[in-house]
Amino acid sequence: MGALTLQPDSLEVKMKDISGFKWYRTMSLVAFAAIFTAACATTEKRDTAAQLAVARTTVADAVSAGAGEYAAVELKTAQENLDAAEKAAIAHDYKVAVRLGEKAQINAQLASSKTRAAKAQKAADALKDSNRALQDEMDRTTK
Repeated sequence: MGALTLQPDSLEVKMKDISGFKWYRTMSLVAFAAIFTAACATTEKRDTAAQLAVARTTVADAVSAGAGEYAAVELKTAQENLDAAEKAAIAHDYKVAVRLGEKAQINAQLASSKTRAAKAQKAADALKDSNRALQDEMDRTTK
């Protein structure tokens, strides 16, 4: 440890340098923690907003597809989940809001799928009826 001298002035300067370094390091850590916390909160808020936007769009698509007629229960559930998700987001309960938004999206997708299936079945039934009428007409003309 060769060059250590016990001069009061140099020891005092070194202590000030060290304590200044500790203060700088502490303040840097505090600033980093504050920025990190704010960034996490912003990301969580942004993720929630994105999920709610997707859920709103999916519910709107189900409504425009005619889910109110063919899958009313699923559509109502999706709308209720979306309303609850928006209330949770307003209350800053972002995890609950995201979960409810995902449920709303899933229920709206189910409503859309059921609507498409019901419309396809209706079209198939109409085609069967048309084919049956055509077959009856052909049978009548051949007799």
